[in-house]
Amino acid sequence: MTLVPAAELAARETARWPNESPEYRQARTALLAEEIELRRHIEAVAEQRRALPAGPEVTRDYVFEGEDGPVRLAELFGTHDTLVIYTWMFGPQRERPCPMCTSLLSAWDGETPDIEQRVAFAVTARSPIDKLTAFKAERGWQHLPLYADTDQAFSRDYNAIAPDGSDIPQLLVFTRRDGTIRFFWAGEMGAESMDPGQDPRGAPDLMPLWTILDCTPEGRAPDWYPSLNY
Repeated sequence: MTLVPAAELAARETARWPNESPEYRQARTALLAEEIELRRHIEAVAEQRRALPAGPEVTRDYVFEGEDGPVRLAELFGTHDTLVIYTWMFGPQRERPCPMCTSLLSAWDGETPDIEQRVAFAVTARSPIDKLTAFKAERGWQHLPLYADTDQAFSRDYNAIAPDGSDIPQLLVFTRRDGTIRFFWAGEMGAESMDPGQDPRGAPDLMPLWTILDCTPEGRAPDWYPSLNY
């Protein structure tokens, strides 16, 4: 399918704002063309991701401790064929969880009922389940399904533990087809692939916080991160 050039689509837009100058309109229309190109690239990358060949089969029977008792990886799928797992940086060595992860999960708590209409969703961490649920109650989370990876086998196998024993956040996607569970995708952008002046974030960026700040003149400060308390 041949797409209309982004600059042409941008020129068709008629939105105008009170007291804007010609210089502002010219720059904003040029930016709009770039935003259209970005949207198209996001869609193209998502299509390429969906077209990945079958990933490696999951042959280990991982068991987690849920809020209602032990749960196997296969059971986390529920009625869905796709399972999304986020590994929360709240290992047993931590008294308090990672503030960045917590900011992200606070946003996702409200989205969880919507996410679960399409896929299964779970949040795992290496701390005991009582510690996880206590923080969930403290934070007022209502929907996030939490699971403790207390034997840490899953976390080790799926790169959620650094060589020094610290936590690594991961967004992991698994599929179940004809009874076979396979790994599908995870973010692979780390310190080795970061650009100068940026923290090692991935694409797509999972943080709603950064999406908002990227729309402001100040942007995301390279030396500022969320805190657990203000």
